[in-house]
Amino acid sequence: MPTSLSQLHKHLAGGELKPVYLLAGEEHLLLLEAADALRARARALGYSEREVLDADANFDWNALAQAGASLSLFATRRMIDLRLPTGKPGKDGAAALIEYCGHAPPDTILLITCTQWSKAHETAWVATVEKAGIFVPAWPLKPDQLPDWIAARCASRGLKPDRAAIDALAERIEGNLLAAAQEIDKLVLLHGDKPLDAETLEALVADSARFDVFKLADAALAGDAARSLRILTGLRAEGEQIPGLMGWLLNQLQLLARLAATEGNLAAAFRAERIWPAREGVYRKALQRADRKHWETCLLQAARIDRLSKGRGVGDAWVEFERLLVAMAMPRTRLLTAGSA
Repeated sequence: MPTSLSQLHKHLAGGELKPVYLLAGEEHLLLLEAADALRARARALGYSEREVLDADANFDWNALAQAGASLSLFATRRMIDLRLPTGKPGKDGAAALIEYCGHAPPDTILLITCTQWSKAHETAWVATVEKAGIFVPAWPLKPDQLPDWIAARCASRGLKPDRAAIDALAERIEGNLLAAAQEIDKLVLLHGDKPLDAETLEALVADSARFDVFKLADAALAGDAARSLRILTGLRAEGEQIPGLMGWLLNQLQLLARLAATEGNLAAAFRAERIWPAREGVYRKALQRADRKHWETCLLQAARIDRLSKGRGVGDAWVEFERLLVAMAMPRTRLLTAGSA
């Protein structure tokens, strides 16, 4: 079964390394730091030679077999660093990786890193990697995991924030781990190892919240009205305009209306809409909270807001946008329809 990041770090502190490692995920900071930790441990154990292979669309997978078969010129131990951004090696690549894992050369580590990943990527070649070595998926942190991650990172760098300061930083960076890491490093320089409270933190850090329309829609669909309103406020403060935000929200509401109208197998509807398994949970939760009529009403309201933002109709488009987000998150909320304009 997959190995967690914490288990990987414990493994690296131990003895010998495995012949194959697969590090995959879209949380790039976690992925980068895990790969760097593995490379550092490999160097400490004498794997002083490293060959980098970039497996792009035109990559010749024979190069992997050749790299495994070639003799080291300068060291007895070496690492093959295979970059597979899409996480999809294709038929030839999967066969090459399965063949390599079945006959892994001695004194050689194969490190595979993938920066695009979902459960759908975990096919036969991944299972083969797990048998030969270690597979570590670096999943994005959930909102309730972020404070503990921040606390651990602060502790590792000698910072001493209280819980209020940790929560304040988590709110500011809005899931952006790279921004969090940068802010923590800055706090080390500015504040040192003195106790750190929320007021001091607020004065020292910049607001690095990663607001975007995708997170706006996801927060509303997940039932988190407060977060969706906070993201909307951030987007508005950054100068975003409603017409630019409404396109994706309309897309999501149209999709929900179609899914809600599905009779029978919802899984088949997800496949027909080409929805990745990692995204299914968002829509399932939304569909459990409301029926087709509600999502169609939301869709009408979104169209009304779009018209208001373009000066057609009477009303405050931003206020109506807030009402729409609350209604999406909390379906029992009263929502004006297009006919009310």
